[in-house]
Amino acid sequence: MLAVTGQQSLEELFDHIPEDLRYQGEIDIPGPLSEWELTDHFENLGSSMYTGSSRAVLIGAGSYDHHVPEIVRSLSGRSEFLTSYTPYQPEMAQGTLQGIFEFQTLTARLLGTEVANASMYDGASALAEALLMAIRISKKKRTVAISSAVHPHYREVVRTYLAPGPFEIVELPYGADGRTELSVLAEIDDLAGVALQSPNFFGVIEDHAAAAELVHDRGALYIACFSEPLTFGLYRNPGSFGADIVCGEGQSFGMNQSYGGAGLGMFGCKQQFVRNMPGRVVGRTADKDGKRGFVLTLATREQHIRREKATSNICSNQGLCAMTAAIHMATLGSTGLRELAKLNYDKAAHLRNGLLDAGATQLFSGPVFNEFVVVFDTDFRPQRERLLHKGIVAGLPLTGYYPDLGQAYLFCATETVSRQLIDELLEEVRR
Repeated sequence: MLAVTGQQSLEELFDHIPEDLRYQGEIDIPGPLSEWELTDHFENLGSSMYTGSSRAVLIGAGSYDHHVPEIVRSLSGRSEFLTSYTPYQPEMAQGTLQGIFEFQTLTARLLGTEVANASMYDGASALAEALLMAIRISKKKRTVAISSAVHPHYREVVRTYLAPGPFEIVELPYGADGRTELSVLAEIDDLAGVALQSPNFFGVIEDHAAAAELVHDRGALYIACFSEPLTFGLYRNPGSFGADIVCGEGQSFGMNQSYGGAGLGMFGCKQQFVRNMPGRVVGRTADKDGKRGFVLTLATREQHIRREKATSNICSNQGLCAMTAAIHMATLGSTGLRELAKLNYDKAAHLRNGLLDAGATQLFSGPVFNEFVVVFDTDFRPQRERLLHKGIVAGLPLTGYYPDLGQAYLFCATETVSRQLIDELLEEVRR
């Protein structure tokens, strides 16, 4: 490589990087290990970390621990799904295409939208693509508004997507009830779209009906985002309130947390906007003999049309993850989804009420699902550390995301958390 580039040494290869930006000194990397020494090393590292494998991690914040039925693991692990690639040739990929079509159908029903695509990379990129879609539809408008109660990582991805373009991002504050304050929209001109997350990062349910009406009065598109799709088993979906675009993370449907991945972005919109929707769409058609078939359709990606006219550079959907989510949704059915959502609501309510009885204060007054924010009068860190040594991760400190929230902690409880474990945590909090 050095010979080809005309450099004399590896150091010379990086001469173009200013010296004050380069790492100075030797990097502390241990020497080589044999295979069994390396195995022992990783086992020792693993034993020094507290995981949710034996006890519980009472944190949601965009990634949720749910039971995955064995039928979902078994079917999604079949080689027909596990090894399949992009279904460019419909005559060879009818099974995969039909599976994606079923995912789209189930997603559209879940979100209350008229159409859905074949999935996105994740919830964060789906939200960023939704805001770009709103800008395309509005043509000359360049300003978007996003709630500060949207997941901080999602907002960071949005900023990364929009920063290179001539766009302005306005963050909307949240109120005492944990919901987004929308009155400031009256002061924003050139508004293309407004994005809210529900449940938001605090677990609070936003008022979709009021938000959609206000945003539409401003001549903008209303984008409803989510990180916990199980919510729609208990609460009405955003599409039923008039959301133009609905998008979010689908990890809760059949996928383990696995250090934050893998997941998938779920994305749906009104039929009138389908040609501006990013990603892929699988359509149902008929062959020359009248038999049902499935094909990729409305392919408005840069590989198919002029690059400057493409709706997105999203080149693939999360195929296996989308298939897994479809299997999981079909396994649950509408009744199972509702029962599971109710169980999650009850578990979180039991934990919340116990913490309040133990002296904590609920920070926000708005309705919640699955997770909630509480504030402790005294320093909660010693109790949290004791619980950590028992294998229980008790809540997420919010100061790293919202410095003004002080002693606020975000707690989550799903169906995987037993009442006995919750009671054990509450006993420790009361000490």
